[in-house]
Order: sequence, then structure tokens, then C-alpha cells
Amino acid sequence: MAEQDNTMGFAEDLDFEAAFLDWEKQQNVLEGEIVRGTVLSVNKDFVIVDIKYKSEGQIPVQEFIDLEGAVTVKAGDEIDVYVENRENDNGLVELSKEKADRLKIWDEIAEACENEELVEGVITARVKGGLTVDIGVKAFLPGSQVDLRPVRNLEKYIGQRFHFKVIKFNKKRGNIVLSRRALLEKQREALKSQTLNKLEVGMVVDGIVKNITEYGAFIDLGGIDGLLHITDMSYARVNHPSELFEVGQEVKVKVLKYDADRERVSLGLKQNSEDPWMNIEARYAIGQRVKGKVVSLTDYGAFIELEGGVEGLIHISEMSWTKRVKHPSKVLSLGDEVEAQILEIDSRGKRISLGMKQIEQNPWDVLASTYPVGTRVKGVVRNITNFGIFIGIEDGIDGLCHVTDLSWSHKVKHPQDIFKKGDEVEAIVLNIDAEKERFSLGIKQMSADPWNDVPKKYPRGSVHEGTVSKILDFGAIVELDDFIEGFLHISEIAEEKVENIHNALKEGDKTKVKVISIIPEERKLGLSIKRVGQDDDDYSYEPAAAGPTTIGDLVREKFGDLKLS
Repeated sequence: MAEQDNTMGFAEDLDFEAAFLDWEKQQNVLEGEIVRGTVLSVNKDFVIVDIKYKSEGQIPVQEFIDLEGAVTVKAGDEIDVYVENRENDNGLVELSKEKADRLKIWDEIAEACENEELVEGVITARVKGGLTVDIGVKAFLPGSQVDLRPVRNLEKYIGQRFHFKVIKFNKKRGNIVLSRRALLEKQREALKSQTLNKLEVGMVVDGIVKNITEYGAFIDLGGIDGLLHITDMSYARVNHPSELFEVGQEVKVKVLKYDADRERVSLGLKQNSEDPWMNIEARYAIGQRVKGKVVSLTDYGAFIELEGGVEGLIHISEMSWTKRVKHPSKVLSLGDEVEAQILEIDSRGKRISLGMKQIEQNPWDVLASTYPVGTRVKGVVRNITNFGIFIGIEDGIDGLCHVTDLSWSHKVKHPQDIFKKGDEVEAIVLNIDAEKERFSLGIKQMSADPWNDVPKKYPRGSVHEGTVSKILDFGAIVELDDFIEGFLHISEIAEEKVENIHNALKEGDKTKVKVISIIPEERKLGLSIKRVGQDDDDYSYEPAAAGPTTIGDLVREKFGDLKLS
């Protein structure tokens, strides 16, 4: 009887222990925790899971449906689940597989952050300041952390899978910040030491275009960037590096300079081919006609591309024989195909001088035969200067009528006193200098030279009334009419010696003078005041007594020829 009582007591102890363990397990099933469970069944709406609790748990079946719509779980599978509510209205425990997975991912990310391990994810969208990355949970990738250099077009990364470093992690706030740049920098440092060890001046290396600026392109050589300057890209003209390159493009470049201490590398692309200026004189010769394209216009001329890397300059003065070209753009436009003649080749300076006007006949060469000296021409006054007027004879060809050839009259002080722009005039061709492109005309030559009549009109010994027009220290110029002037020497003013001519005469004075000498061919007329009223037989008048009548002659007579240096 006692044994039976002992056996019954032992069984009761076992039942109590099992009941206690069950109770203890049930107490361990807490809301907000992840527990291990076994799938009991899968029905249309829910997956039923045993989590060793007094009640079974349920999970919406939608949490187990894949992209094709198939259920990914079956009875007997063991899964981790998140306890949302230990008892609902149906007496079942509410569970979530998705939340369990998400919490597990947070734990894994926390561990990766703590151990500085990498995480993998897919960039899913562009957001303000950067990109969204799916690493199992949503994470933020700042724009500054996408690549080694700032990226303008972040959208191109959407859909791409990369490894990232977790640089900020806050589980409570649900914030994760990633960096791809930190990973790339580490990789770049490893490559950099390898590249620097093998880099040498003159070697040709492979690179990738990383960035493009106005002055050149930066080429990634493997952990270190080299600069390919715009002047070393091509022998031909390059207006902007983007004409030749785009970011990500693979190129073969030559190392031109290498500063190991400063880690600076200068690269060249054109140096991989022969300079087109080599043996240039074997392909081009002075006088040769060539064709090319206008690639640049400046204030002083146009640059013509004759072949890749070889340009010639048409100076503004070589564009037209007759037109005064103010700017090359008035004659040419960028992209125009032109024909020109080679005027000069400087292979050392890499310069070719071209002429466009030389393709046409020089109108100045035929001008002399068209307008022989003495030909009467008509034209319009195109310009007036203090030294004469320019008369348009042909399109682009003007003749100059110097102020001294405007009128026989000495009273013309400035051409604008008798002419204005647009006046139609007639003139005589005096001279044509084709080499200097000078066309000299005379208007006064249209009428007879008044000096031809001087011997008859003003014979020696004749007395006339004149007007003092100019006072000099050694004499005076006396105007007899609108065309004829004579010179009155200071010794011919009075019988007594005149010490100061200004005390004897003033400009504008009218006085009677006697002609004492004439040299018509030299346009010289000698005058005297003191001899007026005297008998001509009392004096001997030799032609040599005649003095100069022009200001230039007077100066030369007084001081001799002056040379300016």
C-alpha cells in the first residue's frame, strides 16, 4: 500500500514538472519577441503555427506568397515568427513572418556595422539628397557617398546592385546610412600603390575617363588620376574635351610627366601618333592652292583647317584686294569651305600664312591699263580727310585727290571747304602705283594752269595791287589774285633797311607791288614795293633775282634741306 502511494506520488511529481515546464514556456512567449515555430497547416487565408504556447498562432498567408503567386511554406516547416498579440478574438496568437525577417535583418545589419563588414543591396529610387537602397530594409545612400567624385545624374544607378559600408545605424529610429565611396576609396588605395610602383614616363597605359572639364579630362589609371590636358588630346583643334570623350570611356594614353612625391601625372593622347607638322614642306609649297574649312575667327583673321592638326591663317589684309574688311565674320563663317593660296610656311613655328584674295586677279594689276595717266574719270566722294578726298572709281577702288590737287587756288585750307561726301566729281588720273595700291587723281588739272598766263598777265616791271597773306621774318607772301602769289623780300619793302618786318607790314594789308622777276616753270614771282614808281631802266632785273613763293621753298632757302630722323 505504501509502495502504491509512493508510485502515485512520483507520477504526480512528473505531471507537476511537465505542467510547470509548459507554464514556463508559455510565460517565455512574449509580445514583441521572435520565437521558433512549426507549421501545422496552410489554408486559404492563414498559416497555422505551433509555437509551444497554450494557443496556436496564425499568420496571413499573403506573407508567404512569392512574385509568381505561389505559397512558399508547407506543413512541417520550422520558421521564425514575430509575436504581435498573444490572444486575439479567436483565441489564437497573432504572428508575423515578415516582421520576424525584418528584425533579424536589423540584427544582422547591427552586427555588420559593429564589425565594419559590408552589406549588399539594390538601389531602388532617387530621393532628396541621395538614393534609397534595399538591403532587406530601406536604407539611405547620400549623393556624396555614391562615388569617389560628385555625381550629377544619380538616376543612372537605380536598379544596380552594390556592396556598401554602414556608416550610421539607429535601430530605434529605423535609420540606416550607407556609403559606397568608403568602399571605393579603400579599393582605390590598394590599386594606387600598385599603379605608382609601375608608372614611368613614356609608357602607354590604359585608363578610364572619370571627369571632364573645360581644360581637360581626368583619367583613372588605377587608384590614381592623371590629367589629359586639352592641348594634348589631338593635333587638331579641340574646342571642348567633351567633343572627344565621355565619362566612363576607355582610353590609351601616354605618360608625359610623373611627379611621384606630389602624385601628379600628366598624360597625352596625341603623342600616340605622328605630329602632322612633320615633313609639312613635303606636302605643301608656297604658291600652292589649297582648300580647307574655317575653324576659328578672330579680330585679325580666320584659321583654316587644311588637315587634322594643320591650320593656316588668312590674315584680314589677305581677304580682299579692294574691300576694307573690318572683321573676318563679314566675309567668312565658321564651317565655310574656302580656297586659298599658301603665302608662307614656318614649319618650326607651325604656321602657314594663306591668302584668299590671291585666288582672284588683282584689280590693281589691270588698273593702269584701264585708266592710263591723263584719263578723265568720274566718281563719288566717299571720304574727306585733312590731306585730300577719296573718290570711288570702281567697287572697292578709291582714288586720292590730294589737297594740293583740288584747286589751283591757294585759298583752299581744308577739302571740306569745297566738297562733301556724296558729291559727284570729275578728275584726271595722275598716277597709279599697283604695288602700293595707290591711285592718284587731280581735279585742278581739269582746267588750265593759271601760271601759264602769268608772263602775260604779270610781266616784269608791271605794277599791281596785292594783299599781304603771310608775314615771314625774311619777307612776305603777297596775293595778286585767287591763284597767283608772289614773294616780297624784306629788302624790297623800303629804301631804308627794315629791321623788323612786323613794323612795316601786317597780314591783310593791301599794297602796290612791282613784278621784278618771273620764273613760271618754278612758279616763282619776285615782288618789290620800294621800286613801284621807279623807272625800270634804272635797274637790272635778272631772273635769278626772283625769290621762292611757296612756304616750303622759303624755308629751304633760309635753312637748307632738313631731314627728320
